[in-house]
Amino acid sequence: MSASFDAGAVTGEHGDTTAPRLALSPSLLDGAVPRSSPGFYRRAWRRYRQNKVAVGALIIVAAIVVFSLGADAVSAYVTGFDATENHLDERLSKPGENGYILGSDGNGRDLLTRLAYGGRVSLAVAALATLSTVLIGGTLGAFAGYFGGARDSVLMRLADILLSIPTLSLLILISSLYRPGAAGLAIFIAAVGWPGLSRLVRADILQLRKREFVEAARVLGASDRRILTRHLLPNALPTMIVWGSQVIPAFILTEAALSFLGFGVRIPTPSWGNMLAEAQQVYRTNWTNVFLPGFLIFLTSLTINLAGNGLRDAFDPRLKD
Repeated sequence: MSASFDAGAVTGEHGDTTAPRLALSPSLLDGAVPRSSPGFYRRAWRRYRQNKVAVGALIIVAAIVVFSLGADAVSAYVTGFDATENHLDERLSKPGENGYILGSDGNGRDLLTRLAYGGRVSLAVAALATLSTVLIGGTLGAFAGYFGGARDSVLMRLADILLSIPTLSLLILISSLYRPGAAGLAIFIAAVGWPGLSRLVRADILQLRKREFVEAARVLGASDRRILTRHLLPNALPTMIVWGSQVIPAFILTEAALSFLGFGVRIPTPSWGNMLAEAQQVYRTNWTNVFLPGFLIFLTSLTINLAGNGLRDAFDPRLKD
């Protein structure tokens, strides 16, 4: 490949001096392919990988999830105990005693096995609650922001009412009346936790509905449902993803608090919260029974929060690569 100066560009036809023009050889253009810029999500992932704290936190979260989802393998191949298997003559064994890797609880059940199964329950409740909240809050927020008017006013006043009531108190009241299981508890958490997300999605939709691509879709005859589902909600998806990553730790703590108070997941089904409730009677003699589930709650909430902060920064359009 080569490039040369056009001599006629240096000295004009009438003798006037002009700026030189760079004449490119045709070979420079042969096979040239325009470079496409990376998409929004690819740029976000590139920024996320540069955040070492967020990546490290994500690795820890993945390890905790694998540990919890592999509870059956932990029971079968590591401990050899079932989560509800009692050995009262070996109750409150210290770590390493009687074949218990992390010890046993007050009913002679293996602590490591129950931590794995309890993590599965706690994470499942938080994940299902988050997914349900995103579905409810995202739908209602998009509906209110797109249609506006009386429907918007009614939904936002309902959101204001729910936001004015302490969430934990409301959940205690509901759980005392209906005594839900793990899945029911997640749905109840979502039923009272959607207002915050609905306001964020509504704000996004209020801005997006005036954009040119929405007007173009409307001119082409697209229905309101198609505009919402195919054009507006996908553009509000980053907001919902970031919000979901930030709220999972709060839902883990909510489930733990309810289970600790006896209004969440019921014994003998293990969860980190009710394991703490059982261990409070023996914390003077077996402090590991209190420390281990509490530490897992703390570590999981902290690392998910750090990973979520990295996700928030990665999706921030004001940041440059």
